[in-house]
Amino acid sequence: MKYSQLSLPALEKELELQTIKYNEYKAKGLNLDMSRGKPAADQLALTQDMLGVISKPEDCILESGLDCRNYGLLDGIPSAKQLFSDILDMPCKNLIVCGNSSLNIMYDTVARAMLYGTYPTMIPWVRQGTVRFLCPSPGYDRHFAICQSLGIEMITIPMTKTGPDMDMIERLVKEDPTIKGIWCVPKYSNPDGITYSDETVVRLARMECAAPDFRIFWDNAYAVHDLYEDRADELLNIYFEAKAAGNKDRVFMFTSTSKISFPGSGISVIAASTNNIKQIKSVMTVQTIGYDKLNMLRHARYFQDVEDVREHMLRHAAILRPKFRAVLDAFDKELGPYGIADWTDPNGGYFISLNVMDGCAKRVYELCKEAGVTLTTAGATFPYGRDPHDKNLRIAPSYPPVAELEAAVKVLVVCVKIAALEKLINQ
Repeated sequence: MKYSQLSLPALEKELELQTIKYNEYKAKGLNLDMSRGKPAADQLALTQDMLGVISKPEDCILESGLDCRNYGLLDGIPSAKQLFSDILDMPCKNLIVCGNSSLNIMYDTVARAMLYGTYPTMIPWVRQGTVRFLCPSPGYDRHFAICQSLGIEMITIPMTKTGPDMDMIERLVKEDPTIKGIWCVPKYSNPDGITYSDETVVRLARMECAAPDFRIFWDNAYAVHDLYEDRADELLNIYFEAKAAGNKDRVFMFTSTSKISFPGSGISVIAASTNNIKQIKSVMTVQTIGYDKLNMLRHARYFQDVEDVREHMLRHAAILRPKFRAVLDAFDKELGPYGIADWTDPNGGYFISLNVMDGCAKRVYELCKEAGVTLTTAGATFPYGRDPHDKNLRIAPSYPPVAELEAAVKVLVVCVKIAALEKLINQ
């Protein structure tokens, strides 16, 4: 029976029972972590052989004769470009291959716009007064941190089942020239696991913007991160949609191998129009002599083509599926009957989005913390850490072993129940 249908005495009795369970878990001195979407050790082991791909001096020489141990190729080696070209369905000439972190490139791209402007205006954003970004939420906390660190104001955009609220976005960008960008995780969004519909992608590509230098920051982090072969989401290519609409300079696209090979030692890429790439490279020439070509070479030699990547990701999925299932089964069994929460069941990516009763997320987070279970901080999935309904929690099942994950979820569901019961009793 749903908790909302119980009498006050019944609610109080249920709270007493759940509190007893909670204290039993708390007494165990647990130390369990579901706070970040980190690959587990057995996932990292899948690419261990990559480290031996380059072992002799001659292994470092490209077909062109260039020695990857030396200077050269600011925008990355051709084979690494081709690999990302196939993953993103973008021409090689529109790519720059970078270091291990797409977050680093995204920060640099925003900072570069602040300092140098973007094509065609080339007026630094920092000289244009107030700068605002649209932030579909719940979303990726590190995107919001970039804006906050650079003094960019953030506007929360609600997420729907097909992506961000496009009616709201179209109205805002048409009216307000201070809105210079939008953050998007378009496939298996962080944390909801939503993939933008074709209609959403087309509307983003075609919408009328008051700012001529408006940019879409398209963080396609989970481009090949499907959990199920038979229900993988498809994402429309926004660059070609924008190009067809006469807005080819609107899109900055990013991805990396962080959750394909090694998060700390992968490679990343930015994809954009020829005009954007030209401007980026003009600044990069001053900023760096180039990124780690040996690491690019390791990846390109280990993954011969995109089919190798897809087969490799099936092995990742086989490790991740039981972990997602452990969380989802517990939610279905322990939360579903009581009407106190809802959650996503994504086809890929790294997160499950859990929505508890309004006003309860911070309480659930604190209860879990006291019982030795670490979650992503309540509110982190919204700009400035402010969840307007205090209800969203990002659940990251990937890192703990299944046994630890099952133990952590047992604590989590009890905490959700306690927070809900407390609210119902006190309202």
